[in-house]
Amino acid sequence: RSCLLKLSTQGSNMMKYILVTGGVISGIGKGIIASSVGTILKSCGLHVTAIKIDPYINIDAGTFSPYEHGEVFVLDDGGEVDLDLGNYERFLDIRLTKDNNLTTGKIYQSVINKERRGDYLGKTVQVVPHITDAIQEWVVKQAAVPVDDDAEPQVCVIELGGTVGDIESMPFIEAFRQFQFKVKRENFCNIHVSLVPQPSATGEQKTKPTQNSVRELRGLGLSPDLIMCRCSTALDNSVKEKISMFCHVEPEQVICVQDVSSIYRVPLLLEDQGVVSYLSRRLNMPIESRPRKMLTKWKEMSDRSDRLLEHCSIALVGKYTKFSDSYASVIKALEHSALAISHKLEVKYIDSAYLEPSTLHEEPVKYHEAWQKLCSADGILVPGGFGVRGTEGKIHAINWARKQKKPFLGVCLGMQLAVCEFARNMLGWKDANSTEFDPETKHPVVIDMPEHNPGQMGGTMRLGKRRTIFNNDTSVLRKLYGDAEYVDERHRHRFEVNPELKSHFEKKGLHFVGQDVEGERMEVIELDDHPYFIGVQYHPEFTSRPIKPSPPYLGLLLAAAGKLQSYLQKGCRLSPRDTYSDRSGSSTPDSEISELKLPSTSSE
Repeated sequence: RSCLLKLSTQGSNMMKYILVTGGVISGIGKGIIASSVGTILKSCGLHVTAIKIDPYINIDAGTFSPYEHGEVFVLDDGGEVDLDLGNYERFLDIRLTKDNNLTTGKIYQSVINKERRGDYLGKTVQVVPHITDAIQEWVVKQAAVPVDDDAEPQVCVIELGGTVGDIESMPFIEAFRQFQFKVKRENFCNIHVSLVPQPSATGEQKTKPTQNSVRELRGLGLSPDLIMCRCSTALDNSVKEKISMFCHVEPEQVICVQDVSSIYRVPLLLEDQGVVSYLSRRLNMPIESRPRKMLTKWKEMSDRSDRLLEHCSIALVGKYTKFSDSYASVIKALEHSALAISHKLEVKYIDSAYLEPSTLHEEPVKYHEAWQKLCSADGILVPGGFGVRGTEGKIHAINWARKQKKPFLGVCLGMQLAVCEFARNMLGWKDANSTEFDPETKHPVVIDMPEHNPGQMGGTMRLGKRRTIFNNDTSVLRKLYGDAEYVDERHRHRFEVNPELKSHFEKKGLHFVGQDVEGERMEVIELDDHPYFIGVQYHPEFTSRPIKPSPPYLGLLLAAAGKLQSYLQKGCRLSPRDTYSDRSGSSTPDSEISELKLPSTSSE
C-alpha cells in the first residue's frame, strides 16, 4: 500500500497504465490489439512494457495441453507463460519476465504464503482488500521493471484475459476499479475490445452485444475510454454513432478494428483512427510529434506481405496440428523468414500419426493425403512436443527428408527424433529410441537429464535462456548466426541426446556442431552432404522478430526456396530488393541496402 500511496503523489511524468478488457467472446484479439497499442506508443519514442493477466488458477501455463490454451511461450528467465506474451515480445521487441504474466494462482499463492507467515496480524484474509491489494501491488511493481536496454518503462499495457462478467475475473476488475482512483484519472485508461457481429441473413452490423458488454463493465465500476470494435468489415458511420450514443462515449472513441490482410496492419489501422493523439491527450503523455512515417517499417512489412508472388511451402509435422495456436511462435518464425526472402508462406499441417503404417490399414485416405502433403512440400519442420503419440510418424518424415535431401529443421523433440532416425537407419541400431518412449531400449540415444524430477510436472524442465557454443568453423548454422562463437537461446526440455554415443554418429557424418558451456549437452546437429539438415535442442522461434528472423528458420526457408548457397556466398546478406530496413526513412524496400539483422549473440 505504501508504494501505491507514493505513486499517487507523483506528477504527470509517472507511469501510465492502459487496461485492455474484452467483451462478448474470448479469443477476440485482445492480445494483438494490446500489442498494437504498445507498438504505436513505442514508435512515438516511449518506453513500453506489458502485463498479461490470466484469471485461471494455474500458477503458470506450463502444464497446459496445447489444445487447451495454445502454445506455451518460454521467456529468458524460464517462465512458461501465455502465448500473448509472445505477441508483446515480437511486436514491441522487448524481453519480458515470468512476473509479466499474472494468474489467479500466483496471486492466491502469494497471499496464502503471507497469511501463513502471519503478515496479516491475525486479520480475516478476504478477497477485498487483500487479494485486490495484492493484484495492484504486483502491477505497480512489475510495471517498473525495465524490458529493453535498462530504460524504465513509461507506459504499461495490461491485458485482462477472458471476458468481462466471468466469475473468475471479478477480483481483477474490482482491483482496477480501485486502482484508477489511486493512480489518478490522468494516469489510467481503459480500452474495451468488443465484437460487432454481422449475421449473414441480414448483413447488418449489430451493436447490441457491445452495448450489453459496456453496460456490464460500467456496472462493475470501469468506464471504457476507447471501445475497439472487432468486425469483419469496416463499421458504418451510423453504427459508430449508435455505439457512441448508447455507450456514452464520443464517436472518435469508437475505433473500428476490421479483419485485415496481415496483423502488421493493425497498428497502422489504430494510428489512422487517431488512437495516439487521443491517448496523448487523455493520459497527458509527452509524445514527440512525428510525421505519418513513424510506423514505416510496419507499413513496409504489410505492403510487402500483400504483394508477394513467389510461394514456399513448409510441411509442419506435429501432434497438435488441428489447432494452429499450438504452434503460434513456430508459424510466426516461419512467416518472418518467408517475408525476409520475399516469399509467401504456405504451411502444410500434417498430423504425424497419419504418416505411420498403422494408419494405412485403418484410414488409408488420411495416410495417402498426409504423405502427398509431405512429398509436395519444399521443406520439412518437426517442432517440439511431448508424449509418444505420433513420434514414429515424425521419424518416417525425418527419414524421407534425409534420404530425399529435402531441407529439414528439427526443433527440440524434432532434433532428438532425427538422432533416433539416424541411429536406426545409418548405425543399424533398430531399437534406438528415447527413454521417454521406451525405457527398456538397448540403445538409449536420448536420455532424461540428471536434474529432471519425474515427481513434479510443472517447472521441472531445463527452461529459459542458455548458451550454446559452436565448436565447428564450417557449420552452416554458425554462418547463419553471423559467424558467432556462441548464441543465447531459450530452452524447454526434459530429455537430451546421450553424450556418450556422440562419436558413433560423427563417424557416419552426423555432427554435433553446438554444445552447452560445459561441453556435455548436445545443442545443434548438422548432416554432411545435405542441402539443409539441422536440428536444434533449443527453441529459436521464441526470439524470432518480424525484422530479425530466427537464423535456423531463415536457413530452412532459404534452402526450401533454393537460395541458401547464394546467401552464404554473399556473406549472409540479402540483395537490396530482397530486404527492407528498419532504419529506412522511406516506405520502399529498395531505398537502402541493409544487412539483415539477426538476434544478438551476446548476453543481453
